[in-house]
Formats: sequence, structure tokens, C-alpha cells
Amino acid sequence: MQETAEFRRWWQTRWIMAGAVLASALPMLWPSLPPLVDLPGHLGSYRIIVEAGQQPLDRHYAVHWALIGNLGVELLVMLLHPLMDVESATHLIVGLIPPLTVAAMLWLAHEAHGRIPPAAAFAFPLAYALPFQLGFLNYVLSGTLVIAGLALWIRLARNHATWMRIAVFLPIAGVVWTCHSFGWVLLGFFVFGAEWAIRRGRGQRLVPATLFAGLTCAPMLWPQVLAMIHGSHGAAVTGGWLDWIYKAQWLSSLLRERWHVYDVGCAIVLGLLLWAAVRSKQLAMIPVLGVPALIGGLAFVILPPFFMGGAFINARVLPYAVMMSLLAIHARNDVTETRLAIGGAAFFAMRTATTIVAFGLFIAERRVELAPLPLMPRGAGVLTLVSEPWEDVWLNPRLSHVAGIAIARRRIFTNEQWASAGQQIIEPRHPTAAPFDRDPSQLMLDAERPGGSSDLDHAIATFDRRTFGYVWTIGFPEGRARATDLVPIWQSDRSALYRVVDRSVPRPAVPVTRRSYR
Repeated sequence: MQETAEFRRWWQTRWIMAGAVLASALPMLWPSLPPLVDLPGHLGSYRIIVEAGQQPLDRHYAVHWALIGNLGVELLVMLLHPLMDVESATHLIVGLIPPLTVAAMLWLAHEAHGRIPPAAAFAFPLAYALPFQLGFLNYVLSGTLVIAGLALWIRLARNHATWMRIAVFLPIAGVVWTCHSFGWVLLGFFVFGAEWAIRRGRGQRLVPATLFAGLTCAPMLWPQVLAMIHGSHGAAVTGGWLDWIYKAQWLSSLLRERWHVYDVGCAIVLGLLLWAAVRSKQLAMIPVLGVPALIGGLAFVILPPFFMGGAFINARVLPYAVMMSLLAIHARNDVTETRLAIGGAAFFAMRTATTIVAFGLFIAERRVELAPLPLMPRGAGVLTLVSEPWEDVWLNPRLSHVAGIAIARRRIFTNEQWASAGQQIIEPRHPTAAPFDRDPSQLMLDAERPGGSSDLDHAIATFDRRTFGYVWTIGFPEGRARATDLVPIWQSDRSALYRVVDRSVPRPAVPVTRRSYR
């Protein structure tokens, strides 16, 4: 009988848990950089940071170190740079985030339930949820620390006094805030919810439980207080409160990757499971994770997409709220447990396999666009203009920041780097190139579409020829950049590299490298 019980709980064995962690790393084992939207831009910024004060990048970018909550991967890359190149260090760090996230989920689930619940595997694909796909590297790194931190908080609450939790989490709050300030907010949300649930479970009344949970978490405010004293805070760009259309889009985009119907269908599966956990008598949610999940859900509903200079704030919190909800589920009988475990394992395996395929296709497409990099002189100024798909186009080719790879490999100056006050430590040194000196000036939207904010023809006509000696168009048909002083030196069916020439000086004909990828 004991053997039967052990067999039914195969999902709790160490081999299965280790296999889940390793399986979550498989999509990141490609020899090329993971195809995350913002990752190339981050890669370029890491090159600028580690070579600060060195030519040719020092001629193009200034690095101003400051106390900002957005430096997690930057500091890790700097730590590894003496041992390996920036590109290898970035790949290693980013590649470790999904398996570490899954490992943190397993730890949290074990601390909360006393064992691994059968529905846990349904949460594992959220390690690759929308914030990771968008390449919000510092945020997802902080998210991993938040999950592990919550597990540690629950463990300490079971075995130690309140003052011990406060003392341990003072430095943890600083580390999480340094990685990403909104990850630190997420830590506060979840720890408060767990502490409140723990106190209520011990019989404390509603008001005292709320008051003492808040007081217990209050010392973790110190990083943001220190940043405000030093005047290091984000640009006050805030908007989109209670925009229900955007919130509905984020819900459907929870597992957005490449295939619309498939990705939305998988999100619906998770939604139905959560609905069953609330309604079915066979399932229930434990409060120590359910309350943090509820707080995260309320934050998703209330918060705007843009807050204090940060973008997609509510979309960032959603996967972690869903993750907490899934990890909170427990079954009331053996049959339901087994069915949940089998369903979760199949769901996780399916999402892992399709992520591997999707990443392979994205990498192949990006490799085509990187073909002209050898033609860019080291340290040159290259204006990058990328055709950006509209939000209603599910398949994003993920080329918005591809020029960051050119910064990392060719040390060029281009217009895709972020340079928001209080958010980044990098500043372009070419004021005459404005507005084409920073993100998002590289993104070209169709001016004929409602809301179109930029136009390729206008950019070609007005960019600063003294700063940029080359123009790199991505996603536009050949010859789309029309100007008498632009000479194509490389072309494909959908991209081109042009050299800026002075038409007043006779020049020999420029050979054009032609590639067809139809």
C-alpha cells in the first residue's frame, strides 16, 4: 500500500523536480542569444558599461553611475566580464533565469504546502511568460528573487520570531530593489499578503493582523526612501488607469510567444484551472499563497500600464499573481491529485517543446537581419529604422532592439538605446542627432494607421548626416529609404544597409551585396 501511495506521488520525487528544473533550461541552450525583444538592447548597454572610458564607445555614450533600481543583470555582467565576454556572460545569466525561477517555485510550493502540490507544473511555463519574452531582464531576475524570498519568509515565519524575518529581509529588500524597483514592490505585495495570512491562521483578528503585517514589512521600505533622498527616481510618466481593453489584452497575452490561437488557448487552460480551484469541491487554495495572489490580481486591475516612467507595469505583475494562484492549489483526494499532476506535466512538456521551436524560428529570422554587421565600420554612426508591428499583430519578429547586437560587436553608435532620466545610467553624446539619438526613435510605425507616430520618409529626410554615416532599415522592402545621398551597400528582400555619401564629391560606384531569402 505504501508503494502505491509513493507511485501516486511521483511528482514529489527529487528526480522529477530536478528534471523539471533542467527541462525549463532547454529553450535557452541555443548557441545564439535568446530571442527576447529587449535583450539585444540590453546587450548593447552592457558593452557600453564594461567599456566605459574606452574608444570608440566613449565617443558615443556617457555612463553616469547612480542609485537606481534597475541594475541587476548589469552588475552580474560586470562581475563576470573578467572571466568571459559580454555576450557569453549575458547568455549565461539570462539562460539561468527560467530554471532558477522553476527551482524557486518548487521551494515556495514545498514551504507553503509541506510538499510539492500536484498542480505546480502548470505554473512552470510562467517562467517564460510575457515579461520574459519581452526581455525585461532586470525585472524577471528580481521576480525570481521575489519567489525565493517569499519561500524564505514562510520558512522563517514557521520557525523563528518576527524580528528575525525583519533582520534577514533588510538586505534582501536592498538586493531586490537594486535588481528592479518594481520587483521590490512585488516583494512587498507578496510578503505582506503571506504575513497577513499567517497571522490570521494563528487566530489574530482582522485589524491587528493587517496592522502588524504592515509594520513587519515596513522596514523593507528603506531602499526606496534612500533613493528618494538622493533624488534618484523615475521620470513621472504615468497613465492608462483602468484601461480595460489593455488589461484584457494582457490577460490573453499571458503566454504570448508566436502562435496566437495556441498561446491564448494555453492561457485559457490556466484560467479554467483557477476557476475550478475556486468553484470545485475537489480543489482548494491555501491562504498563505492565495492571499498574495489576490493582492497581485488587485494590483493588476488597479495599476496603469505606465507608472513613474516604467512601462507595462500591470502586465509585469500578472504572471506572478497567476503563478501564486496555481501554486496555492491543492487537491482533496488522491484521484484528483494524480489527474492534476499528469495534466500539469503534459502542459509543461508541451509549452517547453513549442518554446524551443519558437525560439529556433526567431533566431533564424534574426540571423538574416544581422548579415550586414561586417559591413559596418567599427565605431561608425548607424541610424537604425525598424518596421514595428502593431499591437494587433500577434507575431512580433522581435527586432525592435536588434541594433544592440551591432553595438556589442561593432561598437557603433545607433539610436536604439534607452536614455530615460532615473531609469538608465547611459546617455548618448550626440545631441545634434536628436530626436534620433535614443529609443524609441528606431521604431517606425505606419503613418497611415490610426495612432501612427513616426514615418520612415520623414526620418530619412531629417536625420543628422554628421552623426550617422550609415542607415540600416529593417522590415522594409528594398529601396524603401529614398534619398539622393543614400547608396545601398547591402540588401535583402526586407532589409538594407545604406551608406551616406556627399553627392557634391564624385565617387566610384558602390558594389551592393545582394541576398534573397524568399
